[in-house]
Amino acid sequence: MPIPSGSFQRAGMKKPQDYRASVEQELSLGNLVNAAKFAERALSAGQTHPLFLNLAAWRREEMGDYAKAHELLRRALAISPSDPLILGSIGAVLRKQGFLEEALSVLDRALAIEPRHAAAWLERGYVLDALRNATGATDSYERALALDGQLAPAFGKLADAAARRGDAADARDRAARALALNPLEPAAISALAILDIEARDGKAAADRLKPLLASTLVPEDRIRALTLQGDALDRQDRVDDAFKSYQAAQSCFAETYRALLAPRADRPSHRAFIEKIREQVEVTDSVSAPPETDECRAGSAENHIFLLGYPRSGTTLVENILASAPGVVALEERDTFGGIDEHLMRNDGVMPDLDRLDPALATTLRQSYWSRVRQMGGDVSGRTFVDMNPFNAIKLPIIARLFPRARVIIMRRDPRDIVLSCFRVNFTPGTAAWAFSDLIETARHYDAMMRLIEACRERLALPFHELRYDRLVGDFETTVRALAAFAGLDWTDDFKSFDRTASRRGVRTASETQVRKGLYNGGGQWRRYERQLAPAFTILQPWISRFGSE
Repeated sequence: MPIPSGSFQRAGMKKPQDYRASVEQELSLGNLVNAAKFAERALSAGQTHPLFLNLAAWRREEMGDYAKAHELLRRALAISPSDPLILGSIGAVLRKQGFLEEALSVLDRALAIEPRHAAAWLERGYVLDALRNATGATDSYERALALDGQLAPAFGKLADAAARRGDAADARDRAARALALNPLEPAAISALAILDIEARDGKAAADRLKPLLASTLVPEDRIRALTLQGDALDRQDRVDDAFKSYQAAQSCFAETYRALLAPRADRPSHRAFIEKIREQVEVTDSVSAPPETDECRAGSAENHIFLLGYPRSGTTLVENILASAPGVVALEERDTFGGIDEHLMRNDGVMPDLDRLDPALATTLRQSYWSRVRQMGGDVSGRTFVDMNPFNAIKLPIIARLFPRARVIIMRRDPRDIVLSCFRVNFTPGTAAWAFSDLIETARHYDAMMRLIEACRERLALPFHELRYDRLVGDFETTVRALAAFAGLDWTDDFKSFDRTASRRGVRTASETQVRKGLYNGGGQWRRYERQLAPAFTILQPWISRFGSE
């Protein structure tokens, strides 16, 4: 039965159409928060409309409740499945939840529907940045600006990328354009701070960051600014203040991603995941894996190398050294095992009996791996392929079963420098990055990974080569000649040009600025922070004794 119009007023309620009018009025005035509040009231009153759902989702996203935002957006998409605005919003929420491949797929779908959706191109750039696809990210930011030249974040991100690759002139130009549109554009200010820090002007960087940190920032920008402030204070040798800034950045990270990443009953910590894998390796008999057949190796590299160790141990440096040689293809921290894990490893680290793996499935998984490698790095047939990922020790049992001919290089570095560096760096959000948000947990995580590597070396039928960072920077040619011999490569003076290789290829890890500057001895940094790091030394002591700088 129709409700008389006066009854809404007598009940203190708005007419259904009034919510839409109120939302649109607030949007026309640029009052997004007020528009979202009206949208939430409409939803509470039982009125479901894609606009209301999208605005309510935005408000949840701003509050850090990405799961609820995603739920609201899925409801909106069910009503309007081809709405590029909704798809673009879903892409943003997926990125913030860490589902990067899904986010990219959704954004590509939105842009196929509406190629002029500038915000979707911008968000696509964010996703590709997180996926370490610098070329794709730059293209997306440029496309966003071609559609909307007022997008300060796009200019800022381009400035940031230029600063990280060492192109100061481009960084300053892009940053100036961003700051003309928004004087507090975070990525632009971060780019200029990076240039100041590289110029050893920590005070200028800290002064530049101060107003940014005093403003209202989304968590990821605050984390980045606090980390850079720590670097700026470190440049001034203000060690205590620098460490406090790094602590503040990690506290912000932990608070922001607690719901998404904190361990719980159905989501073990990354350390527990590593420990579960080690427990299974330790009860495995030391047996030789079956050889790969030529059929299994169709389309694969002639020479297959896995480069691993731990984040900040020097793997990026070694990858670029190897990539400098003719006939070498290298991939930097890419998910080459995507799709394989779901068959061979559960989220808690439990694996099937790999020795009894169906040969047909093993062949399928190898082919899947090489197909993914070709998509990411091009044709590797007849060449040397270097799969670099510091965390690939987790995959060693799978590697031993699927790729018994592969060679494994383990990068070693003083654990005190590694733990300090991991605590000082912004990593892409994930369960491992969650471990780095606490100094003691970082040390425990490192200890767990080293124990896993040792168990794998003892029991898996793979050739291993241990490479020490301090020896690499102290006696480069001798160390690299031994590395090349193990890797099946002839010596070439091109190995010495790894800095040019890094600049040409583009480095996408946290080591970007160091590697492109040439041989960089980053050892011994821990000594300046010895007092702050002391609580972790007991955990690290066995590895300090073994890998501490000589």
